[in-house]
Amino acid sequence: MTKIKHLLLFLCMAGCLAACKKDLADDNYDPTVQFKADTTSIRAFVKKNNIVTQKEESSGLFYQIIEPGTGDVKYTTSTQVTANYTGRLLDGTEFETAKDVKFTLNTVIVGWQLGIPLIQKGGKIRLIIPSFYGFGNVRNGPVPANSILDFTIELTDVQ
Repeated sequence: MTKIKHLLLFLCMAGCLAACKKDLADDNYDPTVQFKADTTSIRAFVKKNNIVTQKEESSGLFYQIIEPGTGDVKYTTSTQVTANYTGRLLDGTEFETAKDVKFTLNTVIVGWQLGIPLIQKGGKIRLIIPSFYGFGNVRNGPVPANSILDFTIELTDVQ
């Protein structure tokens, strides 16, 4: 009888662990395919919403410089930045907003590491970030896996 209980307990635990695996990451994830799909979605989004963007050719990041800011900071991974920002999904869902957040450039998502150096202190930029440069194929709080991110960022200080 004890062996049967242990076997049932083991099967229940295995079933629970197998069910949880689906939330962690997609086993069939292909970053190249996802990147192409993201790029197509971003192009459709900016066209539909009449957003004038540029595409950083080496990375595929889409951006709109709203205000370039002033200064001549040469960004490195250890550059300290203070910013106000709002993050949205392409459907307009706002998932985060913050003011006066201080961070080191190497501690943020790759999309920010690529986009923030395009402006200086007092500058404002809109970054439309393919999922590969955001949170990838992993859910992050309210942001679903494989989400394209739309950030408006204002730099209040750069050191």
